[in-house]
Amino acid sequence: MEIGKLPNEVLEKIVLSNIKNKRKEVLVKAAVGEDSAVIDFGNDLCVMSTDPITGATKDIGKLAVHISCNDVATAGAEPIGVMLTILAPPSTTEKDIENIMKEAGEVAKEINVEIMGGHTEITDAVNRIVISTTVIGKQPREKLPNPKEIKVGDKVLITKYAGIEGTSIIAKELEEELIYKLEKEKLESAKNMDSMLSVVKEGIICGNIGVRYMHDITEGGVLGAVWEASKATGKGIKVVENLIPVKDETREIANLINIDLYRLISSGSMLIIAEEEKIVEIGEKLNEEGIKVTVIGEVIDKGITLEKDGETIAIEPPQSDELYKALSLTQ
Repeated sequence: MEIGKLPNEVLEKIVLSNIKNKRKEVLVKAAVGEDSAVIDFGNDLCVMSTDPITGATKDIGKLAVHISCNDVATAGAEPIGVMLTILAPPSTTEKDIENIMKEAGEVAKEINVEIMGGHTEITDAVNRIVISTTVIGKQPREKLPNPKEIKVGDKVLITKYAGIEGTSIIAKELEEELIYKLEKEKLESAKNMDSMLSVVKEGIICGNIGVRYMHDITEGGVLGAVWEASKATGKGIKVVENLIPVKDETREIANLINIDLYRLISSGSMLIIAEEEKIVEIGEKLNEEGIKVTVIGEVIDKGITLEKDGETIAIEPPQSDELYKALSLTQ
């Protein structure tokens, strides 16, 4: 099987199809295009998500906390606490574990979540450090986004830029190769794009405004997220390639190593679907927090399409992320 998340058709066939038992307390259940589960606990809703870090070797403590907190934020929820599991090979040093926890602790403080516990183990079952996090958040019942309200003509937006996380990881992991091909300032800027990894602020802000759907753009990149959003909402989506915001650093790196930047993991960017009447308010509130937001398309009756150079192209389901193609250059 290819490295990366299971293809969605395989996920549905062998994973989701085997989830037989359902409980009425679980309001948002396991499904393609859903980043978190939502549980009815009375006055407030409990929002949970879990994710591993497998595609990076540097700054993984930082990534681990951000990624799961971002998923919770797609429900408009405030992350409260995180459980952290670290599986490390025998070659790991105490300093390695300490660095991971320093990074995780700094990020947790930055976004105001508590590391509530977890598990740390040295094992020969892995050949490099793997971190898995589970985050719990809370959400007022009336603020939960409702994809069933989505209508044709609603706008599709993304925050920040395409390929944020992938650009930063590639710049760090392939620094020795890129340093001779990319301006030093751009390489440093690319590495520092990890400062934009959190979507917690935009998730909470858009949750308070009352948008109809949010999805953290992770593996599969912008186009993968668009496909998954269409799958989750049951509506068609069309986006325009030249409307998708891309930093010069990302474009240059993608061209240098021949990868599709629109299929590159992009934690730090949120895909949002909202009615047109709320676009101005969303822009104003996010801009007040220094968060760029861009309309890149709209909801249509059916089909998942990309407008590129005057042509309309069908968006295919996400496969292995372009990050893994890039990292294979280090092997």
